[in-house]
Amino acid sequence: MMIFPLLMFGSSFSVQAADHGRETLGAKDGWGAYGDGTTGGADASSDHVYTAENRKQLVEALGGNNSKNGTNDTPKIIYVKGTIDLSVDDQNKPLGYDDYKDPDYSIEEYLKAYDPKKWGKKEPSGKLEEARLRSEKNEKERVIIRVGSNTTIIVDAKIIGGGLYIKGVENIIVRNIEFENAYDFFPGWDPTDGSSGNWNSEFDNLLIESSKHIWIDHCSFNDGNKPDEETETYFGREFQHHDGLLDIKKQSDFITVSYNVFAGHSKNTIVGSSDSYKADNGHLRVTFHHNMYENIKERAPRVRYGKVHIYNNYFKSTKNYNYSWGVGYSSKIYAEDNYFEMPEGTKPQKLMKVFKGDELYEQDTLLNDQKISVVSAYNEANDASIKTTVGWTPELYEKIDDAADVPEIVQAQAGVGKLQ
Repeated sequence: MMIFPLLMFGSSFSVQAADHGRETLGAKDGWGAYGDGTTGGADASSDHVYTAENRKQLVEALGGNNSKNGTNDTPKIIYVKGTIDLSVDDQNKPLGYDDYKDPDYSIEEYLKAYDPKKWGKKEPSGKLEEARLRSEKNEKERVIIRVGSNTTIIVDAKIIGGGLYIKGVENIIVRNIEFENAYDFFPGWDPTDGSSGNWNSEFDNLLIESSKHIWIDHCSFNDGNKPDEETETYFGREFQHHDGLLDIKKQSDFITVSYNVFAGHSKNTIVGSSDSYKADNGHLRVTFHHNMYENIKERAPRVRYGKVHIYNNYFKSTKNYNYSWGVGYSSKIYAEDNYFEMPEGTKPQKLMKVFKGDELYEQDTLLNDQKISVVSAYNEANDASIKTTVGWTPELYEKIDDAADVPEIVQAQAGVGKLQ
């Protein structure tokens, strides 16, 4: 095992990393600051401070066994150096489709078996679907890395080919990491998804489930050189290899998402598991501030149940745009001083979409330098009655900038390499 103390990599790298490795979330910096706040691995002893340069070292730093690392609650700080490809074996040899594929799976046979002209509108079942699921599981066990409680993962670095899984834990800090191309080789066909069916993938760049006190800061999320819009089309639908960039589900709570860049993706962030998952009620308290959403098609974010504070974010799109704020079942979004830069002629009502929700508080929104009311425009255009009272007012925030200043601030400060 080769996990080295940070100081072995030279003074300039060490000083930069040491400046931030034990930092904690500010006392009023969003929902993540609620109660005891979010401190990550700040209390780590010197023998639980690691540097990881590849997948094997990252897994070892997190506890040594990927399937069990989620139970390792020892305080720890992990400085990620360079680029870590998660789709590799323990000798860092790249793995791909053929390495994960179950012997009984064939995409050609899958397409023949579940062609909706023959199979119809029922969900796939049988040996080929089971083989696809086994293939996907083989990949997931390799490329999705579990993170235990009381952990800080930090430094100007890149994680590609998979993602982090934060499940059933608390007190996690992830900062200054670029997450790229969490690529699912084995998308599944769902003919019941929408009017025409859809291909769905399994993996997120970062997935938070049943966890609390999380701070995601100064990270960048994207699909790298494999955007879904350039992939194959089967059954008339995009063969989608990517799921969310950052998803927050299953009673997760007290989360701050700040100064990140989300770029070039379709289904960006969903807050909440499903309309029927009633256990989410009273949880999913999340703050999004000073994030950049560039050419994000939708879900920025889409919310169910949660009390979600969205302020000082910069939404910029030139293509393939659907909506930004998804008003889902029982959601309580409080949005203020956000800036939208959209193609000329974009209507204000286009910026939100309603999914069984009925309330959204919004103020001081700018669209191409013009002050607008997204909710009023939506109600008028759709003969709707979305309420502007959500039953709560944010108290945990440090400073709300004027919407007019947001593009300059976010472009200068958000994303990897801009942590000061």
